[in-house]
Amino acid sequence: MFKHSQLESVKAWLAHPAHAELPLHARIQRALRQMILDGALGPGKPLPASRALAKSLGLSRDTIEAAYAQLHAEGFIDRRVGSGSFVAEMTEFSPGLRLSHRGALRRSPASNLSERGAAIFRGGGVREQLSPRPFAPGVPETRSFPLALWQRLERQVLKETGTRALLHGDPQGAEPLRRAIADYVNLERGARAHPDRVLVLTSSQQAVALCANMLLDPGDRIFIEDPAYYGARKAFDAAGLESAPIRVDDQGILVEQLRDDPRKAKAVFLTPSHQFPTGATLALDRRLSLIEWAAKHQAWIIEDDYDSEFHYAGKPMACVQGLDQHDRTVYIGTFTKSLFPGLRVGYVVLPPQLVKPMTIARTLLDGHTASIAQLTLARFMEGGHFGAHVRAMRNVYAERLEILASLVRTELSAFVEPRVPIGGLQMPCALTGDLPERAVIDAAQRVGVELLGLSALHASGNGEAGFLMGFAAYTPAELEVAVKQLSSAFRTVKSA
Repeated sequence: MFKHSQLESVKAWLAHPAHAELPLHARIQRALRQMILDGALGPGKPLPASRALAKSLGLSRDTIEAAYAQLHAEGFIDRRVGSGSFVAEMTEFSPGLRLSHRGALRRSPASNLSERGAAIFRGGGVREQLSPRPFAPGVPETRSFPLALWQRLERQVLKETGTRALLHGDPQGAEPLRRAIADYVNLERGARAHPDRVLVLTSSQQAVALCANMLLDPGDRIFIEDPAYYGARKAFDAAGLESAPIRVDDQGILVEQLRDDPRKAKAVFLTPSHQFPTGATLALDRRLSLIEWAAKHQAWIIEDDYDSEFHYAGKPMACVQGLDQHDRTVYIGTFTKSLFPGLRVGYVVLPPQLVKPMTIARTLLDGHTASIAQLTLARFMEGGHFGAHVRAMRNVYAERLEILASLVRTELSAFVEPRVPIGGLQMPCALTGDLPERAVIDAAQRVGVELLGLSALHASGNGEAGFLMGFAAYTPAELEVAVKQLSSAFRTVKSA
């Protein structure tokens, strides 16, 4: 008969909600099969008599017989007339071998990967919180999104397109959305865009990865801001590129350092409208100098305009792409920050010569962006709803930024200095006391508050100590509670 723990394992399989749709005999069969594969039932071990197991589980004997018959047909057990049922002798499923395999996986999870695959695995990817908590950066407010309006527009799309919306879409993107994006970036960002030059993707991260693999070869050199957006740096590392950090000051990246490069970098990646994470805006003279450098060296400018919609002081500066008469700029945008992360729609405005190569490369990744989402978004933009939503959220975010800055100055003045940005969804704070950055971040996590450290965003990992505080997705009350939790946590660390 089974040990008590083995019987409980079978009962757990029977009761688990994930298996509820399976018939009873299939649940028992799969539970026993898993126990065999895991080594809990070794080769040659007897199984309980069907009558005895049926009684223990409160089931009919026919149900147990059906499970045993399937296990026998699959080769997992032997059935001997007059003796009973036994786990089959299978070397490849022997407990010792399976346990050794598990141990090897624990010791070296990337042992069977390519060098590139192992590097990607070690990099840890780019992870977002499924349910963000203060002060996770880069998260928009979604609770006030006009969901009923979106649903109505989606129903209109389905009514008009019918089953066509269920088929494969244009890998470059739905033409109505490409047209709406081009109109928007031309009007609001001063871009030089045409629908034929827009490529719709699933995210800005996908755009960065495409650029890394299509515009540069492994070993090529690319300039990045220092500090820089971690997702871009990881994408470049995964592509085998050499990322050369260029310092950032209060006017953006120091473009003059690009001119003296003996290694001849082939591209530069930057966030000129709202530098991540400092919040600096690239000065006009540096933008023009950057364009001149790219034209002279036939290099690429990869411009990530990730949250430029949210500008709280003065007029936002036009994007670099709109100033570039030489077509050396790849302009990246996303709706993740301006609308909601679950939409999974980003885009690039490409130089004419890159449209076909990038579109073909995109087909090797995911084919196309979901058609229904694209067409609904196009209608949302065409109806003026996108602009209205952005304007409303700009006011909300500006108020929340002001509240957060005031709270930090009041509650955390002994520990940090806020660096209030003129735009974006997060505020950088510099540690002014003697508390280590790591200790501060760990203390915050213990009280349920999320902080992104600043020093790790520098190429050396030894940049200014501090953290980012996302504010857009959290109400004033939530901001106040979280800041007070931080204050208490920081005081506990200081007194330890």
